[in-house]
Amino acid sequence: MTQSSLGLAVRALLRRALDVYADSPQAAGWLRHHLGRFDEPLRLAIAGKVKAGKSTLLNALVGEDLAATDAGECTRLVTWYQDGHAPTVTLYPADGGTPHQLRIRRSERGLAIELGGVPAEKVDRLIVTWPSSSLRTTTLIDTPGIGSLSVDVSARTAGFLTPEDAPTQADAVLYLMRHLHATDVGFLESFHDRGVARAAPVNTIAVLSRADEIGVGRVDALQSARKIATRYRTDEKLRGLCQTVVAVAGLLAHTGRTMRQDEYLALVALRELPGEQLDRLLLSADRFVRPEAVDQPDGETRARLLDRFGLFGLRLSMMLLGQGVADPGKLAAELVRRSGLDDLRGVLAAQFTERRDLLKARSALIAVDLVLRNEPRPQAAPLAAEMERILAGAHEFAELRLLSDLRSKVVKLPKDLVEEAERLLGGDGGAVATRLGLPPDAPAPELRAAALDALGRWRRRAESPLASRSTAEAARVIVRSCEGVLARLGG
Repeated sequence: MTQSSLGLAVRALLRRALDVYADSPQAAGWLRHHLGRFDEPLRLAIAGKVKAGKSTLLNALVGEDLAATDAGECTRLVTWYQDGHAPTVTLYPADGGTPHQLRIRRSERGLAIELGGVPAEKVDRLIVTWPSSSLRTTTLIDTPGIGSLSVDVSARTAGFLTPEDAPTQADAVLYLMRHLHATDVGFLESFHDRGVARAAPVNTIAVLSRADEIGVGRVDALQSARKIATRYRTDEKLRGLCQTVVAVAGLLAHTGRTMRQDEYLALVALRELPGEQLDRLLLSADRFVRPEAVDQPDGETRARLLDRFGLFGLRLSMMLLGQGVADPGKLAAELVRRSGLDDLRGVLAAQFTERRDLLKARSALIAVDLVLRNEPRPQAAPLAAEMERILAGAHEFAELRLLSDLRSKVVKLPKDLVEEAERLLGGDGGAVATRLGLPPDAPAPELRAAALDALGRWRRRAESPLASRSTAEAARVIVRSCEGVLARLGG
């Protein structure tokens, strides 16, 4: 079953379920909602502990200052950011009342949204519509910090991502952490469902979000952060809870994507200071903002630069300017590249965007499953049978289940086979070359030869009398994946 036919099958199931549950407002509402979600962009929720840098990274992904990065009232709310023709902010009351638009204004720290006297605890969500090419394929959802001193604030995120009586509204989750903490593991475990397709490790990515702080602002801080992220990726506990771990300096990424001409000129003025004086200035944040430290740039300008770049970003900018990166556009692009944002966007494209239809179908099947369990009725029996047929016949779900089981050690393969198995199953991305471990520009004959070679190896493992039952079953799933790759290559 291809992803397009999977989508058609799930849509048809939703329409049949709507006919059966037309007299149930709650069930019909869920089903209509998920039918509509097929035509929407992917919904990506950004979660993490307080001060993990969620709003900063969201702004970096969008390339604009939208999400407020201070500790204002709106940071306590679930806020959706979606593409639209005109900038608007709509408040949805928690009691199900009539949504209404709010007044907004731009500031240096994002959109300043006035709730109009409505207490935060009485707001279900805010939806920000903003014209943005970055939001056309993905709707970003900023959630309140987990582990907040306010139990109510943390509960909003938990209630949104792991609701007790409804499907989660997010298709995938970007989980931010400063380092791996027991609180982070606890949240990821709560999000790790054992329901339809058991996809939690595949629709969750962890981000070491303030990577520059790991090296105490040194220019090579991100190299240290990437080593830590690599170690986390091999951690057995974490592998069973998320797809991968990526190191990103969120502040640097955000500033690089939104850098202004006046900031560039101030950086150039800094670089023109005598070497010893500049080195002393960059020793610490306190030294950098002292009004009497240097005349130009003045103390107020330096304080703004520190707020926008951080000490790591300033040191890196000085190094790049000294190496001859003299164009503001080139400097901004180099800051973004070194921040790790491009790596994260590549992972998002490979793991989530390519799986958009599959993740939408999975969310819809979870909704149907909940309806069938919460409101059982005789005429719904054919729906349950059809759902089982879809789950059994869709190889995409078999891949998700096996990936989940491999990473959580439910299914154990010999260590030398696990990496190839996960790759062929689409664990690193669904593209043919990615599955085969070849460069994206590999010629078709090379791709076909690699696919045939992999098919032969895994077919022999599936048929080996020495293989355990779980190994043989896993090998048969991978054989189908190899056959699917060959079908896509036209041979």
